[in-house]
Amino acid sequence: QVQLVESGGGLVQPGGSLRLSCAASGITFSRYILGWYRQSPGKQRELVATITRFYGTNYADSVQGRFTISRDNAKNTVYLQMNTLKPEDTAVYYCNAALLGPDYWGQGAQVTVSS
Repeated sequence: QVQLVESGGGLVQPGGSLRLSCAASGITFSRYILGWYRQSPGKQRELVATITRFYGTNYADSVQGRFTISRDNAKNTVYLQMNTLKPEDTAVYYCNAALLGPDYWGQGAQVTVSS
């Protein structure tokens, strides 16, 4: 059974930092493209960042230079370091694992940026 479990969400003030983690099980983790997506109330889910099996990365324009995605294949974990957070970063953040066939999703982690 495939499981993706996010952790590290919470409440942070504008300008602050958080690090999200997503631990995977049930897949050959090192082969997968991993990603972080987010969804705010009333909006569609959007791509935040992805990282390939060869450690190539891609970011949404809105987070470029502030967020960093990384992976640790030994720990079957993908991370999202979020710096200089803004109120508009408030959302539920989901991790994603994709290869051939269906994607896998975590349950989501709430990130709230507010003073």
